[in-house]
Amino acid sequence: MKQIILTGDRPTGRLHVGHYVGSLKERVRLQNSGKFDEIYIMIADAQALTDNADNPEKVRQNILQVALDYLAVGIDPAKAHIFIQSMVPELTELSFYYMNLVTVSRLQRNPTVKAEIQQKNFETSIPVGFFTYPISQAADITAFRATTVPAGEDQMPMLEQCREIVHKFNAVYGETLTMPEILLPQNAACLRLPGIDGKAKMSKSLGNCIYLSDEPEDIKKKIMSMYTDPGHLRVQDPGKVEGNPVFTYLDAFSRPEHFAEFLPEYQNLDELKAHYQRGGLGDVKIKKFLNSVMQAELEPIRNRRKEWEQRLPEVVEILKAGSAVAEKTAAATLADVRKSMKIDYFEDDNLLK
Repeated sequence: MKQIILTGDRPTGRLHVGHYVGSLKERVRLQNSGKFDEIYIMIADAQALTDNADNPEKVRQNILQVALDYLAVGIDPAKAHIFIQSMVPELTELSFYYMNLVTVSRLQRNPTVKAEIQQKNFETSIPVGFFTYPISQAADITAFRATTVPAGEDQMPMLEQCREIVHKFNAVYGETLTMPEILLPQNAACLRLPGIDGKAKMSKSLGNCIYLSDEPEDIKKKIMSMYTDPGHLRVQDPGKVEGNPVFTYLDAFSRPEHFAEFLPEYQNLDELKAHYQRGGLGDVKIKKFLNSVMQAELEPIRNRRKEWEQRLPEVVEILKAGSAVAEKTAAATLADVRKSMKIDYFEDDNLLK
């Protein structure tokens, strides 16, 4: 069986370092591993419209922003198909059929949906399109017969619901859809990177992000204002590492060579943590170290992005080509689905049989 990846992001803003450690960095590694036959990376504009229907210009403006971030981190259009969701109309039809396999109560129990409803204060005014987001995502994944979905921990409930839909469809209509598996980041700190304000999740809507395209001075300003241990008031006070965003970011980004270059008095992160925990190490020093680490990581990404910004017509052509391939693939899957459901009436005079 072919090994196929499907993953993507909503174009509601530029991508941030939470996206990077949660999935983008892993996508590049998988892309270059040679282990996958096809890779599809989706700019999920249709899903973004489910809670931005009154502001389509916001979604439109961010299509190229997300594409630039993809190219900047190292997504290679020669190895991966970058496409726009709404340019593949077959996904909408698949979603419609899958809706018959999912109950309202099951959607209401989806932890990711519940959290998003609470965060966006939808309550009873939730748009139907947003409510059925997990069904749409199942259509995206199955349309490309994805075997692997690289994603953050917060997407696990979505993948589980997709797997339920696949199981139900195959049980009712016969083996048709491919069962996907989620691939989580290998580094536990990357599962869910907190915002710089210490909130559980880095979020564009909460304004607690460090963006991949941020300038050096903006990155430094955000890091130096980061939430730390509120009980660590003086340098000599013992500090807590657990739940301290600065150390979570160091877990996600720092490497041994960073200590040799930027903080040679410590051999590794364990030594730095131990000193902080026993007291005698100030927040400013570790924030300055984190700034050096982040600047080193993000500078080449920012530079590649600026190069691609000078080649926007080429970026559009990449999106056109990727969308054409994605539409052809999804059309083939939809034909199989219609055949399994016995609604391919005009194929080979099936309605007369």
